[in-house]
Amino acid sequence: MNEATLISKVWNYAHVLRDQGISYGDYVGQISFLLFLKMDEERTTLLGEPSMIPAEYQWSTLRTRSGEALEAHYKAALVALSKRTDIVGTLFLKAESKINDPAKLQRLVSLIDGETWMGINVDTKGAIYEGLLERNAGEVKSGAGQYFTPRVLIHAMVEVVDPEPGETVCDPACGTGGFLLAAYEHMKAKPAAQDRRVSQKMRDGAFKGYDIVAEVVRLCAMNLYLHGIGGAASPVENRDALLSDTGERFDLVLANPPFGKRQSFRIVNQEGDIETEREDYVREDFTVTTGNKQLNFLQHIMTILKPGGTAAVVLPDNVLFEGGAGEVLRRRLLRDFNFHTLLRLPTGIFYKQGVKANALFFEKVAGGERIATQALWVYDLRTNQRFTLRERPLTRADLDDFVACYQPHHRRHLREETERFRRFAYEELDARDKLNLDIFWLKDDGHIDPDSLPPPDEVAAEIVENLETALEKFRKVALELAKVTEGV
Repeated sequence: MNEATLISKVWNYAHVLRDQGISYGDYVGQISFLLFLKMDEERTTLLGEPSMIPAEYQWSTLRTRSGEALEAHYKAALVALSKRTDIVGTLFLKAESKINDPAKLQRLVSLIDGETWMGINVDTKGAIYEGLLERNAGEVKSGAGQYFTPRVLIHAMVEVVDPEPGETVCDPACGTGGFLLAAYEHMKAKPAAQDRRVSQKMRDGAFKGYDIVAEVVRLCAMNLYLHGIGGAASPVENRDALLSDTGERFDLVLANPPFGKRQSFRIVNQEGDIETEREDYVREDFTVTTGNKQLNFLQHIMTILKPGGTAAVVLPDNVLFEGGAGEVLRRRLLRDFNFHTLLRLPTGIFYKQGVKANALFFEKVAGGERIATQALWVYDLRTNQRFTLRERPLTRADLDDFVACYQPHHRRHLREETERFRRFAYEELDARDKLNLDIFWLKDDGHIDPDSLPPPDEVAAEIVENLETALEKFRKVALELAKVTEGV
C-alpha cells in the first residue's frame, strides 16, 4: 500500500467518529493513543523488544474486550499511562477518552488492529501523521492552524541554516514539531550521520522542544516518535519556555512563536469594573520587561543560543518597527548578534489569516566593542506576491530564489543584490527613525489577478490586524499625551 493510500485510509478513520461530534483534533489525539499501544505490541512480538506499557494496559487487553468493558478499560488505561514520567507519560499527557460510544471505540480498535504498523518504514509513518496534522490544521474551527507552520517554509529555512550532526536544536514554541523534524531529516542525510553512534546520539539527545499546550505536546511527541526521534525520555516538554532560563544552550534555535501581540488578562476591580492587566515576564536575562509575546520570545532565544549559534525565527512585522521595547531589542540584536538576513514573508500563507511576518536569521557572537552586524540583507517575497492557502498555496519553488541568494555561511561574502535581495549597511539602519527595520523598496504594481484574490475572511482578518496595529499606536499616543497633561 503506497503512502497516499495509507494517509487516506488513516484519515478515513475520522468518519467513524465525526457523527458523534468529535473534532479532528480530538480524533488525531485518540488515533495517537491507539497507534502507540498497537505499535508497542508489534515492537515486542516482531522485534523482541520489551514493552513500555504495563501488562494490564497493553494492546491485547483492548483487542479482547468489547462494549462497556472496553470503554471503561480504555479510560482507565489513559489515566494510568498519563501519570508516567517517561516518554509514555508525554505521549499520554493529560489524556482522556473522547469516545463515548463503546461500539465506535471497538470499531476504531479493529481498524487499527488490521494494519501492521511496524512494517511501515519510518518515513512513511511520519508522512501519514504529518498528513493528519496538516488536515487538522486546515480545520478552521479546530484552531490547530496556529501550531502549524507551512512545511515548505520550514524546509527552506532549515536548508539555508544547514544544521550538522552533532549540533543541538531547540524550538521553544514547537507546536507539532515541524522545525525539529525538518532539522533531523536534514542532519541525517549528512555523511557524518551514517555513523551509528552519531545517529543514535542525534536521535536521543540533539533535539528539544517546549510548548504550553498539553494536547499539542502530545501531538508533537507522537510526531517525533513516529519519525524515530527520542529515547526513553521525550524531547518535548509541556511548559512555558518564557517563564525562566533553564540554563540549557543550543547550537541552533528554530521557531515560529505563537501569533498575538500582548499577554493580558481581565480582572474585576474594587469598584466592580472590568480592567485589563498586562502579564509580563520579569527575568534577569531579559533586556526589557514587556507584555509583547514575540519580543519576549526573541529575548529568550537570545539567551538560549550558544556563542556561535544560529537562530532562524518567524516573527510578525511589529517586531521590526515597534518603538520602546522593540527599538531597544533591535539595537541589541544588531549590536550583540550578527543579524545578517531578513526574509519578508508574503501574506496568505498562514492558517491565522491577515498575518504579516518575517523570517529573521542571526548568529550569536562574542561580546565586544564592535557592532556585530555589519550589514542586513533583506529579501522581499511579499511585494507583488499573492498567495492563499487553497487556490494559490506557497510552494517550495517560490522559495528557490531566496535559498539561492542566501548562500551558506562560508560563502556569504559572495552574495549579490537582485531585484528582491538588497544589502543595507549598519550605518543605513542606524540612521532610520527608531531603527525601523520594516524595510521595503519594491513598488506594488497595483495589478490584481482575480484568481489570486484571498477569500473574504482572509481580507477581513487582514483589515482587523491593521486596525489593531493602528489602535495600539493611538493608545501609545494617548498615554504620552496623558503624561504631558499630568506634568502641566
